[in-house]
Amino acid sequence: MDTPNETGSASAPSKSRREFLRTSGAASAAVASTLVVRAAYAGENNTIKVALVGCGGRGTGAASQALSTSGPTKLWAMADVFPQRLKGSLNTLSRKHAKQIDAPTERQFIGLDAYKQAIDSLGPGDVVLLTTPPAFRPIHLEYAVGRGVNVFMEKSFAVDAPGVRRVMKAVEAAKQKNLKVAGGLMWRHDSARQAVIDRIHDGAIGDIHTMRTYRMHGPVGLAPKMPGMSELAHQIRNYSCFTWVNASFFVDWLIHNIDVCCWAKNAWPVAAQGSGGRQARKKVDQMWDHYDVEYIFADGARLFAKGRHMAKCWSTFGDYAHGSKGSALIMESLGKPNPRLYKNQNQTKENETWRYEGPQPNPYQVEHNRLFDAIRRDATYNEGDRCAKAVMTAIMGRMAAHSGQLVTFDQALNSKLQLAPELEKLVWDGPAPIMPNERGQYPVAVPGVSKVL
Repeated sequence: MDTPNETGSASAPSKSRREFLRTSGAASAAVASTLVVRAAYAGENNTIKVALVGCGGRGTGAASQALSTSGPTKLWAMADVFPQRLKGSLNTLSRKHAKQIDAPTERQFIGLDAYKQAIDSLGPGDVVLLTTPPAFRPIHLEYAVGRGVNVFMEKSFAVDAPGVRRVMKAVEAAKQKNLKVAGGLMWRHDSARQAVIDRIHDGAIGDIHTMRTYRMHGPVGLAPKMPGMSELAHQIRNYSCFTWVNASFFVDWLIHNIDVCCWAKNAWPVAAQGSGGRQARKKVDQMWDHYDVEYIFADGARLFAKGRHMAKCWSTFGDYAHGSKGSALIMESLGKPNPRLYKNQNQTKENETWRYEGPQPNPYQVEHNRLFDAIRRDATYNEGDRCAKAVMTAIMGRMAAHSGQLVTFDQALNSKLQLAPELEKLVWDGPAPIMPNERGQYPVAVPGVSKVL
């Protein structure tokens, strides 16, 4: 939202950038343990029960991937705010995983508090899949960790700095309890991306000085408000179009690209400045239709992140790195063609020095395979720190663009501004955190005016 009328509220104690960027050991890969799988970790029959919180397309996909892991699993409970969405998800999953569905009506929960009931139905060693719109992720993660349940959380993981700090706190609590936490930045589990980034880290293109990432495509739709539908329901249904729910398309969609580039650089930015706006979009919502953010690293290197959703414009999706000895195509057009290295900055066939030719298993499936394997072996597995860093970096870029200011990482992380204060107190038939004015228009960020800190 980041509008001029927003006000900050009390938040968790601030942390320094140094503390925030501290590595957490093997946060992104399971570390084998000598412990055997005990009944307490996966039930007496070694079956892991799965609860799905958020039954949209991505949630349904995540549930299918969880049920496709090695070892016995059951879909045990489901939760959503829309009954028809839950039903549609259940029907889809039943067609592929009929023998693994054990979610009767009494474990199909509807409402803003439905996540509690779904999580409460699980036991030690079970897993909840948190795939609702990102605004609710910190709340749901806190509750799951408090109940001692393992977690898969889809990106994005928060919409503002107070939410990121809640995620960080929950992640630390999960570590203390040896709970497993996986995050939906699936490219970290992609063989091709891993191979090219390993080579970059080994010095194949020298010192990185510039990176570029793009997510350019056509406009995003907006479903009309249905008769009798509350304003809150309308905005959650169209969560991509309202900043308080999804953090902006820059955060919710470019987080993958930003994370991959920071992985290649092996560092996180210290500041950002950017621009953007709402030029072509006519839908009645909050969305900007273009962003252009420059990230600054401590060594002076730059990452240029560009996003656009306009009709009849150039479309692309890709990540590129440029170094002192050459350059890399890390990803292009959703993984095709394969990653490549070049001897200079001109990325043509004749300058190519390496191309990935290995297998490319589905990274969405691999991330679940690794999580469930860690649960069954009771191995250390927690991706939460990296997830928090990635989303905070993306949020910093949005803050810089929305305000028109250069924003440092310390400023961004310590911001007290909440896009949806007191989210836990929302009432389904009540008002939404932002409401249309008398002309039916929603507040939209204005650079030079909007408050972001």
